[in-house]
Amino acid sequence: MKTFSMNKRAAFDYEILETFEAGIELRGFEVKSIASGRVNTTGSYAIIRNNEMWIVNLDIPPYQPQNTPEGYDSKRTRKLLLHKKEIRHLVGRTKEKGLTVVPIKIYNKNAKIKIELGLGRSKKKYDKREVIKKRETEREIRRNV
Repeated sequence: MKTFSMNKRAAFDYEILETFEAGIELRGFEVKSIASGRVNTTGSYAIIRNNEMWIVNLDIPPYQPQNTPEGYDSKRTRKLLLHKKEIRHLVGRTKEKGLTVVPIKIYNKNAKIKIELGLGRSKKKYDKREVIKKRETEREIRRNV
């Protein structure tokens, strides 16, 4: 499994409660672009519309800008491929206050592009400060040893 993109910001901003694996409905040149590592998950999130899962703001720039179709939007809303049971589970969980579905990483599995989604609760500002403080103390300990 080769990882093409990790959303480090998601781990910092959200407390991940559950993870799900989903496929993405892509065009051919988008697959090539992702395989070359040109994908940005920062600021993207998943929504549920008409019992289907969609990812919003996933930025996949064109593989060859000269050969891309006219009017291509790199941040278009893309359909995620999940089982109905998983979607129903996520519908129930996202109705709870403060829960959001965010992409964690995009990777290759059996020659298919997959996305790992995390059901997360937004962290408070003091939780983020605590994580930063813990990281800095661990860094100091490693430096002294």
